[in-house]
Amino acid sequence: MSKQKKNKKRGFLKVLIILGLCGLIITYILTVKVKNIYIVGNNLLKDQEVIELANLENYPKLFKISSYSLKNKIKLNQYVKDVRITKSLFGKITIYIEEYNVLLKNDVDNTMYLSNFKKIPNDNQFVGIPSLINATPDDILKSFLEKLDKIDKTILTKISEIEYRPNEYDKDLFLFYMNDGNYVYITTTRLNNINKYDEVLLELDGKKGIIYLDSGNHFQAFE
Repeated sequence: MSKQKKNKKRGFLKVLIILGLCGLIITYILTVKVKNIYIVGNNLLKDQEVIELANLENYPKLFKISSYSLKNKIKLNQYVKDVRITKSLFGKITIYIEEYNVLLKNDVDNTMYLSNFKKIPNDNQFVGIPSLINATPDDILKSFLEKLDKIDKTILTKISEIEYRPNEYDKDLFLFYMNDGNYVYITTTRLNNINKYDEVLLELDGKKGIIYLDSGNHFQAFE
């Protein structure tokens, strides 16, 4: 056999091998099913709830799954702010969830407020969330929630109840009833001052009373 014919035969075999490999890869892609689902970033939603929202409970074939479609299905949930999805050819799907925060329980109508100002029914499953105990104008409350969403979450869990207490000087004045027995007066514009609450406590030497963070930052002990 001439050298030229040998080269043609080798070239033909290479083409067959490449086509065979491509066929195997395509077959694999078309038949591989979802094997592992990882949920990252969820606190309010359980993993199984996310899987059901995405309609992945039957672990379908990977090629039939559209990341765009999955994202839109999951975002229908009231707690979900954003979703990011990654897929691998080995059947692994990772769903990254960004949730809205539950900021406040509203005792007036037994609802809860999310950080997007959406009001949802209070199902009593959340702990460490302060309660608003009286009616508050919507415009005042919306500004208040926008600021509350930026408060350190460990500080937020130390607030038991919140009362709207406007006066002739401050229409956005609130009174916080803290879990440790202290009271805190604060306005929406100065709400970030509550992040210093632990520092303030160190200066009180165990005394209980009213802390005025709305103006002047002073303390009045209980009699």
